[in-house]
Amino acid sequence: MTINSGSITTHVLDTVLGKPASGVAVRLDMLSDGVWDAVSESATDADGRCGYLAVQAASGQYRLTFFTEPYFARHGRSSIYPEISITFLCDAQSRYHLPLLLSDNSYTTYRGS
Repeated sequence: MTINSGSITTHVLDTVLGKPASGVAVRLDMLSDGVWDAVSESATDADGRCGYLAVQAASGQYRLTFFTEPYFARHGRSSIYPEISITFLCDAQSRYHLPLLLSDNSYTTYRGS
C-alpha cells in the first residue's frame, strides 16, 4: 500500500474483547470558516480499519467522530461515550493514522504509523 501525503486513516480496537471493532461508523469533518463540513463517512471493516477517509487532505483542522453507541448496543454493552471525537491538525504533508483504543468506560487515541 502506498502512503499518501495528507492521507487520513483510522483503526478501532476493542480493548475489552482484545479484537478489532468492526462496524463502527466514522465521520471525518474539516473546520472551514468556523463551521464543520463533512469530508467523508465510512465504517470500520472486519479488521477494525477505515481506509482512506481522505486521500490528499488539505492543511487545516479536522475532526474524526466515532459513533460508538450502536457498536456497544450490538454487543449487549453500554458506555458513557455514545460518540467520541478526535480533533487534530493536518499539515497536508504527512500521513495521519489515528487509532482509537476503545472500552466501555474509557478510550485512548494516538498518532500511529
